Parts: sequence; C-alpha cells; structure tokens
Amino acid sequence: MPVKLLLPDHLVERLREPVGQIVPDSHIIPVGPDGEVTEDLEGAEILFLSWRMSPEAIRRLIAYAPHLRWVHAVSAGVDHLLFPELQDSDIILTNARGVFSVPIAEMVMAYILAVAKRLPEFWDSQREHRWEKLSLRELHGLTVGIIGLGDIGTEVARRCRVFGMHVLGLRRHPGPGDLADEVLPPARLPDLLARADFVVIAVPLTPETRGLIGRAELAAMKPDAWLINISRGAVVDEEALIEALQARCIGGACLDVFVEEPLPPQSPLWEMPNVLITPHNSWSSPHIEARQMTLFLENLRRYVAGEPLQNVVDKQAGY
Repeated sequence: MPVKLLLPDHLVERLREPVGQIVPDSHIIPVGPDGEVTEDLEGAEILFLSWRMSPEAIRRLIAYAPHLRWVHAVSAGVDHLLFPELQDSDIILTNARGVFSVPIAEMVMAYILAVAKRLPEFWDSQREHRWEKLSLRELHGLTVGIIGLGDIGTEVARRCRVFGMHVLGLRRHPGPGDLADEVLPPARLPDLLARADFVVIAVPLTPETRGLIGRAELAAMKPDAWLINISRGAVVDEEALIEALQARCIGGACLDVFVEEPLPPQSPLWEMPNVLITPHNSWSSPHIEARQMTLFLENLRRYVAGEPLQNVVDKQAGY
C-alpha cells in the first residue's frame, strides 16, 4: 500500500521529488486553501497543514481521513488546533517550533531599538520637516525580562546579550543551555516585571497562560517599562493593557498579536502614541517556506524509518 500524504496544493510540485526520494511508494493528494480535495482520503496517513486552512477546514479533513496518524502544523502555536477531534485522538501533532525564531527575535530587537532610540518620534519630525534633538537611551545596561525561554525566547536572549543588556528569563523548567543571566521560576513573575525595562512575552497560549498579564502584573511593571508581545494576544488582558497605557502606568507597548485579529478599526490601541503596532507580521522572512519544508521532510524521513519525530506537541499541555 502506498503512503498517502495530504500536502498544501501550492507546495506539491516543490515537494514531489524530495517526498518521492524518501517514500518511493508515495501518493500525494493536493489540499486547497479551504481544505478542498478531489480524491478519496481513505488510507491517508499524513496531513501537512498550510496557513490558508481554517480550523473548520482542518476539522473536516480529519473527519474525512479516519486513518490519519500524523498532522504537521506550520505554526509554532497550536492553540487553534486543539479541538477534540485532534486533541483526544491518537494522531501525532508536530509543530514548526524553531522555524520562526530568527525573524521574530530580530523584530523584538527592532522594537527595543525603536523605543530606546525614539525612532517613531524622529520619523514624525522628518515628515514635519522639524529639526529636534531628543534624549536617547543605550541598550547596554538595560534589563530585558523574557517570559518563556523556548526557541524564540532563547534567540531574543542571545541578541539582547550582544547589546550588553541584562537578561532575566522566566521558565518552568530551567535548562543548562538557557542564555539568560538569571532564570526565574513562574512564581517569580512579579520580580521579573518589577526589574525589567522591556518585558517580552514569548510563551504559547495555553489554559495556564491565558490572561497571564493582567492588571496586577501591569501594575508591577516599572512606570517607564515597555511590554512586547509576539506570542498570542490572549496572553494579555487587552482591556487592562489599554487602561494601563491610557493612564501611562507603563511606558508603552509593542504589539504584534491581539485578542481579535485583524485588530478592529475602533480599537483605541491604534491612536495611542505609546503603542507600536505590527499586524501579526513579526515572523515574516523569505526563508520561512524553505525551513518549513526542510523540517517536514526530515520528519517524513523519521516517520518512514520508525524514528521519533521532531517537535512533537503535548496535546494536553498545549505546546
């Protein structure tokens, strides 16, 4: 019996040859943007998701392919995939952890530099043809607190240390390879918030992290500290954040993710001078697709060889 694979239609031609080298007896079924297929899914074992597939389309595919054994997500976060049909099944779920670490970490540094060097204000002056000098800060000696020292948090820590920043990390299980100067347990979140000039959120969205940063946590931050969220919008109580920003209880926020996306036009966040908004775009890089395919093909090799897959998600823990 050939191994049946469900692959995103826009990647089929690029994957056909390498898949055939790994699985000579393979049968590829293209999947359209809305999960549409033109073949019977009986016996399909592998599903490679794409950005374009909605959770509803993915649910339909899983329902119509009862013999699925492995689903590969193209995102690092999988909160949108943990519906009962997948979470409670024996299907292995892998994610794209590590694929986005470099561009997201670079974007975090762009946020930090833009704030410390007051670039938005200089851009305003430039548009108004106004020559105005500003007092600027050095990153050297400032403290960054990174909530979550996974692949992304680690890459952020690596870059912050190059700039001479003091790095505080928060992690449930500290490891020997952690690049933070100090690694704190979750119970010491208030300590991290009180000491950091920049607080970077890099945790997955799980029941434990939903609403992790609320009124009490924002109140614990320095009055001139900035919050940076490149994780998931729901990790932060958005209403509490808006209140804190309006009252200038914190310095500001750099936000790439939001509770509702796209961010509604009526959100007060759009007009705040102490907010920098990017549209869930921090992951963007010309190298993402190649990294996605490399990871998938290595896991396909492991799957055929009966070896453990990389990036297996604990579906109950949510990451």
